[in-house]
Amino acid sequence: MSSDWKTPNDIKQNYANASILKDGRIIFNIKGNLYRLIVKFNFEKQWAFIRFIGTHTEYNKIDANTI
Repeated sequence: MSSDWKTPNDIKQNYANASILKDGRIIFNIKGNLYRLIVKFNFEKQWAFIRFIGTHTEYNKIDANTI
């Protein structure tokens, strides 16, 4: 699947449960919020950097804005 996202709001249109953080970070809930995925997007270059993937319990131990 290919997407051309220019803003975090473009992502929200496709993934309504995604949470928008500062600095291009987006949190995706996976498998009914059992897992979390944090991705930092560079919208200009259309790059995505995976910053974290783990269980919700592991997610609670990190700072999603700085990881």
